[in-house]
Amino acid sequence: MIDLEAVVALRAVATNGSVAAAADALGFTPSAVSQQIKRLERGTRVALLERAGRGVVLTDAGRHLVTSSATVLADLERIEADLHLTGSAGAADTGRRITGEVRIGAFSTAVRGILIDVLPRLRAEHPELRVPLRESEPWETIALVASGQRDLGIVHRWGGVALAMPDHLVETPLFTDVADVVLRRDHALAGRTELSPADLADEEWIATFDSTICRQWLRRLFDGVSNAPRIVHESMEFENHLELVRAGLGVALVPRMGRPPLHDDLVAIPTVRPVSTRDVSAVHRRSQAGAPALQAVLDAIRAVAVGRAVG
Repeated sequence: MIDLEAVVALRAVATNGSVAAAADALGFTPSAVSQQIKRLERGTRVALLERAGRGVVLTDAGRHLVTSSATVLADLERIEADLHLTGSAGAADTGRRITGEVRIGAFSTAVRGILIDVLPRLRAEHPELRVPLRESEPWETIALVASGQRDLGIVHRWGGVALAMPDHLVETPLFTDVADVVLRRDHALAGRTELSPADLADEEWIATFDSTICRQWLRRLFDGVSNAPRIVHESMEFENHLELVRAGLGVALVPRMGRPPLHDDLVAIPTVRPVSTRDVSAVHRRSQAGAPALQAVLDAIRAVAVGRAVG
């Protein structure tokens, strides 16, 4: 009999690229993940991992097992969700609490702008429900949810920038966030009510890393404008962007969600042609759609998101 827990560990290695990264994603030690996969190899009598330099890669058999197991694991999740639904319906009149675990993945400003309100609310309303959080970029979050290492993800896509969504994931739109150009109040453009890419062509920029969706959008914002944007400083934290702008070291494009109140030295001005917006969504596996615990978390996120949309 194939050990399904070990299959999940193998899938984590396939998704994250190494045993160490898989262990971090699953909350295990690298040794524990290695032992699970060795046990799986003994049970199947085939090699599932092979050395590649200092790391490992999946063998053909390993890749086949990961691909073939996706349907089985999804079916098991669906059965578990149905069992929870049956139990919840039978105990509805007794006030049974929501229990279990819903693992969340979310980008940093969603942590500050949404989950900082959602998680305490869930703890108060459902004290037997565990909701561990991991911060991750949107495409990493989608991979984690798709592979079963997270149960619910909060992701964003800027201005129509593509974000691949596997067929077995369900996406729930939450709201549209707006990003503004933040400048020092003594900047020559600080008195404007809106700014176009042409207005900003000569500015020096503070931005997130080149691999992020935010940085992709900043480049797209300047399509057709030569030699822009000129990135001089990089940081993954928008709060650092604000401090670097305040120090006179450039300008930055900073989303409103999760943004702290601006210092008196700073102003925020929206962009036009194009407007800088990002659509925020929740994603989960289709097989978990009926799970009461996941629905409780998703409902709490929706409730906070409605307030963000109105705000």
